[in-house]
Amino acid sequence: MFLQVEGLRKSYTSGEVTTEVLKGVGMELAHGELGVILGPSGSGKSTLLNIIGGIDRGDEGKVTVGGVDISGLSDSQLTDYRRERIGFIFQFYNLIPTLTVGENIEVVAQISQSPLGIDQVLKAVGMLDKKRRFPKELSGGEQQRVSIARAVVKNPALLLCDEPTGALDYSTARDILQLLEHIHKDYGTTILMITHNAAISAMANKVYRVRSGEIVETRINDTVLPAERMEW
Repeated sequence: MFLQVEGLRKSYTSGEVTTEVLKGVGMELAHGELGVILGPSGSGKSTLLNIIGGIDRGDEGKVTVGGVDISGLSDSQLTDYRRERIGFIFQFYNLIPTLTVGENIEVVAQISQSPLGIDQVLKAVGMLDKKRRFPKELSGGEQQRVSIARAVVKNPALLLCDEPTGALDYSTARDILQLLEHIHKDYGTTILMITHNAAISAMANKVYRVRSGEIVETRINDTVLPAERMEW
């Protein structure tokens, strides 16, 4: 199994109050699958994604990605793990405003071990003709396309998407989901996406429903719905 999470716990303390965010979470995702973590705000899904991505650490449990137990990695090893193996797509695009579209992609390509071609990924996301534009000259949907290209150019083993359509209107959101579907199929990228939108789970191979820090249901979709046919 490509991704394995076992007995993962995470708490945060503020003053004298301790809040348990993850309560012994376990999940598996095979190489090349698309998984969706579904749950409301505050359910722990972003914390789970951040620990898998090496941004945060669990208090207990084990996270294995591609045969590597990341739970015991040092800070510098986690930095290498994020740089070399993980692509991140966030709800807010986090593009560098003073760099062009092409330069935003190039920055990531330069620190990656086996990057894809910059023009190749820009063409894949339909943004090659905007290569010399700045982020402020783009719509929200176009900026999200650039953020996807930035994540994909490093040729990551695992692509993590944190509410990638949360800031977009319906039509643009569906376009972005079709683009992620295209990346998944064309590059064989393993994708794990979190969302509160239950309709999006229809495009996944596996769906993990999270409530109050626990995975309360794991569902395998025998039939995956194309993104272009999804409605909500």
